[in-house]
Amino acid sequence: MAGKASGRMERINEEVRRELSEILRDEVKDPRIETPLLSVLKADTTRDLKYCKVYISILGDEKRRDETAKALKSASGFIRRELAARLNLRNTPELKFIMDDSIEYSIHISKMLKDYGVEASQEEAEEDDDV
Repeated sequence: MAGKASGRMERINEEVRRELSEILRDEVKDPRIETPLLSVLKADTTRDLKYCKVYISILGDEKRRDETAKALKSASGFIRRELAARLNLRNTPELKFIMDDSIEYSIHISKMLKDYGVEASQEEAEEDDDV
């Protein structure tokens, strides 16, 4: 039975993530939220559907991330109402936005590697295989 429940939660989390992405892109009009720079990476809803941690990534400097975080917090009531209108859930979870810097970190590491000339391309890997 636990398999069914976890599969259901995975579907709910994915649907919440997808709808939040659309709401942020199409409905939220706050200029501090620049949707081309914002990605909803993951939604993690509690089993009772009361809370949802929303992991987001924002490309840009620290100031832009802080401004976007403030804007998301102030718009969370509106976002939650929009989510309730789109999803047919018993409860609409309270949203908590969490910054995830993993994409920014990956870009930073890639840039550092490139700056130091440690760039392993697919072609180089294939050439090594041929030898």
